[in-house]
Amino acid sequence: MQHITGIPRNQMCFSSLEDTILPDNPVRFIDAFVDALSLTAMGFTVQTIKSEGRPSYDTKLFLKIYLYGYLNGLRSSRKLEKECARNIELQWLLLGIIPNYHSISDFRKGNPAGLKKLFKLFVSFLKDA
Repeated sequence: MQHITGIPRNQMCFSSLEDTILPDNPVRFIDAFVDALSLTAMGFTVQTIKSEGRPSYDTKLFLKIYLYGYLNGLRSSRKLEKECARNIELQWLLLGIIPNYHSISDFRKGNPAGLKKLFKLFVSFLKDA
């Protein structure tokens, strides 16, 4: 009796992240929702571009991570970091950027009022839709 065989691990496959994410996937909604937000109106501190040192992460990147975690029951910064590395949906959403857990946690600590407003707006938008 024959078994179903998979693709050999050393076989190259060419595909883009865009091809792997379906058009009705919720991460597309999260991406559009965060891109339409006004960060200063929500109370977030927008990172300024530095002339020296390592560049900082975009504020919208962290908002996408937290909304994804909210929809999927992930609250821990360490779990969110792990998902950024292995989850194809998050790789598509974050354009392949993988922030460490400390950066994710520091953003949460530094913007509690903005995150509260964000989640209220997100839930009210989902209720209306």
